[in-house]
Amino acid sequence: MFRHWLRSLLVVGLVGAATLSGDAQGKPIVGENTDYTSSLNKADRVEWFRDQGFGLFIHWSVDSQLGVTISHSLVGASPDYTERFFNDLPKTFDPIGFDPQEWARLARLAGVKYVVFTAKHHSGFGMYATATTPFNVMNTPFHRDITAEVLKAFREQGIAPGLYFSPDDFYWLHKNGKVIQRGVEDVQPSHNPGLLQYDSAQLRELLTQYGPVDVIFFDGEATSLRQLAWKLQPEIVVTRGAMRTPEQTIPGQAFDEPWESCITMGDAWQYQPQNDHLKSGHELIRLLVETRAKGGNLLLNVGPKPNGELAIEQEERLREFALWMFVNSEAIYGVRPWILTNEGDVWFTKKKDSSALYAIVDPATPWKLGQWQELVLHSVKATAKTEISVLGANGEVLEYAPGVTPKTTFHMENDGLHIRTMRSQRLQDNKKWPNPMVVKMTNVEPALVPPRVQTGAYRWDASSGSYRLEGDLLDMGGEKSVQVGFEYRPIDGEDIHARTAAWIAVPSQTVTQTGKFSAELEGLPVSGHYEFRAVVRHPLLTLYGVEKTLRKSQ
Repeated sequence: MFRHWLRSLLVVGLVGAATLSGDAQGKPIVGENTDYTSSLNKADRVEWFRDQGFGLFIHWSVDSQLGVTISHSLVGASPDYTERFFNDLPKTFDPIGFDPQEWARLARLAGVKYVVFTAKHHSGFGMYATATTPFNVMNTPFHRDITAEVLKAFREQGIAPGLYFSPDDFYWLHKNGKVIQRGVEDVQPSHNPGLLQYDSAQLRELLTQYGPVDVIFFDGEATSLRQLAWKLQPEIVVTRGAMRTPEQTIPGQAFDEPWESCITMGDAWQYQPQNDHLKSGHELIRLLVETRAKGGNLLLNVGPKPNGELAIEQEERLREFALWMFVNSEAIYGVRPWILTNEGDVWFTKKKDSSALYAIVDPATPWKLGQWQELVLHSVKATAKTEISVLGANGEVLEYAPGVTPKTTFHMENDGLHIRTMRSQRLQDNKKWPNPMVVKMTNVEPALVPPRVQTGAYRWDASSGSYRLEGDLLDMGGEKSVQVGFEYRPIDGEDIHARTAAWIAVPSQTVTQTGKFSAELEGLPVSGHYEFRAVVRHPLLTLYGVEKTLRKSQ
């Protein structure tokens, strides 16, 4: 009976242990610090970071004037383009509409808990008053320390200040006669003592002259620089460079460690008015919900206009967050994963002290105001002390319907916890609201033990031109047999942290006991690069192991 009721569940994830990135023999990816185990992030500061849940990324630099991808247009650029980028763009950068207080007030209203501002992106342009290079904001018509003003404004709104810093520096490479590029050893700070010294001097400026900084995001080789950051500010939390930071994607599984996903509102990081396709407010809120259900923080990006204002489309989406978070932020702050990330279109977060469980209901067809709905949660068991309510609503009044008492009720049956509830708070004039509703439950218990799978190692066989993928089924979730297998996807042309391609399934197999399993993956182009993950398809749900990179040259 229980299995029958759960067959309709969509893909869900399970809390799992993380593994280090790199290839099967532990070789690190160029430009990426993979030694997360040696992090000096303090345990109490990591807990603080995990509680925040929602950060605002701000990508803004001198080339925003062109509506171009930030910094990267310099890679492969002609000498003429490069010279005009470095010499001419600063002469016209004058964002007279810049009002960081307005940014910070809107961010606070949207529920943002920390900000990460691009003090220096890959181009090398300093958005602060640096003595290390003339290529900075003080040598523009604007002639104001933008980074200082941003940090001050956000601090005043109670939002933790953070910085983005790129160890890659195209201006330094150009001035030192090196080809501008990323991801190769010749341009890394570890292979250029002058660049490492230059970066270190800039980092010292930022971490000694701008007050306490709560978070820093190193977008590039961070091994030496993160040590300097911890030395200068021991309370700082290093994100990229010391923890998992997927870009433009959310992992398939939950993690019982800190991680952060950085995602754009549209396709672009910096302002690109002519060729960007923004996600809806609903899609962005869903990303926040999924990230928190999997134990991570969402670092949502905005790209200010060249004049310093936020585009109205970005403001509109932050205001949609503002209303949703005003009602439901309790389910976002200070939470950890439940035993499952979701049951279909119902996502779960749990207070880290287990005082409450939240079911964040996001059906394909939004629930209508004032209509009773029945929700069945198969992973949750009520107790004698269980109480259930809807966040934001008192459960006593439905406007203009004095004969209706919208109090949530519940009872247990063989297939799970049945909840009768409704959307009773009118948030929009048209009585429609596409965004998730949150059901709060106290004094509940897990109703099942999910299966568990772990992604293993792999072997490349040059003679057959195939990979042998390995996995480990750790728990069958109470079933006599389950389906196990693998998925893979191409990662060519991606940033080392970004993933946009769809997963491709390898034929699965049936197993009747826990233990190791494997499969052959053949026919991939020799020059391609991929990643893979193990999968278990239980009759009740589908779960994933952590992603690992496939490499032929070992």
